Amino acid sequence: MHIFYTPEISPGFCFLNKNESNHCVKVLRLKLNDIIQLVDGKGNSYEAKIINPNSKKCEFEVINKIENFGKRNFELSIAIAPTKNINRFEWFLEKSTEIGIEHILPFKSFHSERKIIKQERSEKVIIAAMKQSVKAYKPDLKEMQSLKNLIKNNFEGQKFIAYCKTDNQIEQKRVADENVLILIGPEGGFSEQEIDLAKKYGFIPISFGKSRLRSETAGVVACTYFSFQ
Repeated sequence: MHIFYTPEISPGFCFLNKNESNHCVKVLRLKLNDIIQLVDGKGNSYEAKIINPNSKKCEFEVINKIENFGKRNFELSIAIAPTKNINRFEWFLEKSTEIGIEHILPFKSFHSERKIIKQERSEKVIIAAMKQSVKAYKPDLKEMQSLKNLIKNNFEGQKFIAYCKTDNQIEQKRVADENVLILIGPEGGFSEQEIDLAKKYGFIPISFGKSRLRSETAGVVACTYFSFQ
C-alpha cells in the first residue's frame, strides 16, 4: 500500500498537500476508490480511500485509524555534529529515521567544520525516510545549537558521550523505560575541555570499539545499539 505524509488529518474528508497529491495522482497514477496509507508524524496511521484524484489537491476519506503506531516505551535522542559533507549528514538522518529515533540535536563544537544546516531540506530527508520505513512518528529535528548549551540542558534519562580515546566499550545497557541521549562528535573529535564538561554534567563515556568511525557511522551504530537492546 502506498504511504503518504499528512501532518493535519481530521475526521471525514481531507486533502493531501500539493506535492503528495502530485505524487499520488500523476506519478503513482492512483485513481478513485484506491486505498492508501497515511501517517501524520504524531504516531497515527490511517487507512483511507481516494474520493477525488486531483493532482493539486487529492481528496481522501479516512476509513480506519491506528493510534500510537510503532510507539515504544522510551525515547532515543542523538546529538551529533553535522559533517562538512552535507550528504553524509543527510545519510545519517535517513538511516536513523529508518531504524527509529525520536530526537536529533545538531550541534556546533570546537572542531566542527559545518556551522549551519538547511532545516527545510533536512526535514524532507526525514519525511521521505519515515514514509519508506513505515514510521508514524516523525523525528524531531532541533535547531543547531552550541555543544556547551546542549550539555547543560536538563535531560531525564541516561546520557552518554562517545569518543575513541576512552577504554569504556559500549557495554552499557539501556535501563527499561528510561530515555537515552548520546553525544556524537565532529570529524575532528571532541576537545578535552568538551569531554570534561560532558562528564561534569553526568555524561558517561563510551566507545564503539577500536575502529575509528566516521561521525555519521557512529551515529547509526549508536542508534542501532540502543534501539534493539
